[in-house]
Amino acid sequence: MRRGLLSDLFTGVVAKRLTLVETITEKSNQHEFQGTRPLRRLLGDEDRRGIPTRFIWISGEQEALSEDGFMSWSNVRKGKPRAAEYHLYYSGNVVTELMQPGDMLFLALQRDGSILVIITPAGTLQNQLTWLFGLEEQSEFGFTFQEIDETHNAELDFAARYILDELGIEPEEPEADRLDGLIERFGLVFPTTRVFSELARTSLPEVSAADDPDRALIEWMDREEQLFRRLERRIVAERIGGGFHASDGADVDGFLSFSLSVQNRRKARAGQALENHLEAVFGAQNIRYVRGAETENRNKPDFLFPGQDEYRDMAFPVERLTMLGAKSTLKDRWRQVLSEAIRIEEKHLLTLEPGISENQTDEMQTKRLQLVVPRRLHGTYRLTQQSWLMDVAGFLSVVRARQDI
Repeated sequence: MRRGLLSDLFTGVVAKRLTLVETITEKSNQHEFQGTRPLRRLLGDEDRRGIPTRFIWISGEQEALSEDGFMSWSNVRKGKPRAAEYHLYYSGNVVTELMQPGDMLFLALQRDGSILVIITPAGTLQNQLTWLFGLEEQSEFGFTFQEIDETHNAELDFAARYILDELGIEPEEPEADRLDGLIERFGLVFPTTRVFSELARTSLPEVSAADDPDRALIEWMDREEQLFRRLERRIVAERIGGGFHASDGADVDGFLSFSLSVQNRRKARAGQALENHLEAVFGAQNIRYVRGAETENRNKPDFLFPGQDEYRDMAFPVERLTMLGAKSTLKDRWRQVLSEAIRIEEKHLLTLEPGISENQTDEMQTKRLQLVVPRRLHGTYRLTQQSWLMDVAGFLSVVRARQDI
């Protein structure tokens, strides 16, 4: 199925590490950036006042703020004989108040002429955005410019859409009609996750987990996400159309409760879908496993190989046991799996999160936790990390070798 392109959303981006003088602190209250050449390449030479701007600050799990504001771009020496000098002014807000020296700023010009400003501390999201926009690593404090063109124009595949979703951006589906045809039978009711997962797989008959488990897992998850978002859009539109009314006016509590339920459903279904598709991969590969087996202290690792009986049998060789945690996103939750199967010292964790920071993967190695990531997402990680990552096929080889002893 055809996917959109990054150029459908953006024309270009600049990025830099923030210096003390560029952040709002007790020592500095300058609401501006010096108009260096990269900024001029992005914004041009014509003055622009009151550019609609969305400011986003994001860091870690559940830590995000956004606010709408404005930016202005002007040549402060316009009409004077001296060389042009540009400044980019911004409106102070709750997001810019959080800026700290060393934070990364991404300033992206959107197709409609508005600006998206993203501020994030060093870490996973910084890596993800650097990859998404095709930027070089930022070790200096000057702006770097990248045009979104044919040379640097990422397809909005699973990894790209994952990152955009973190920013609250949901691109249009180029083939929405085809997706709508697949979910027509459900009306305005969500089916169970198993039914949705099965639909995602059967809608991609050309994808084989027996031939290419890495591709199958990512394609199936991508398709299920597409189908889910299309059905969700229908159901949410119907609910909003009905309004939120109470006897004393607007039903604010009802609206907030509905909004929270939408977010919680997305998170819960993503995790269940990943486990459903992993089961299909294991079945296609003839791998013995148990999903949700109980170990010590009522812990339940997502997958245990070859099974619960073997794990509880102290005579069964521990070197033939394997456990796999499965989390569509990690954030800081990866440590949860460390205590889920005490007999197994080296644990495996599969995720679909792109570009996890080196600090986190270094700690995983120290804790003897092997990260498993579908091969297509390896390119979102730094080269120093990629040699350590395991893909799905590699993990299956490890499990199969232990089961064939």
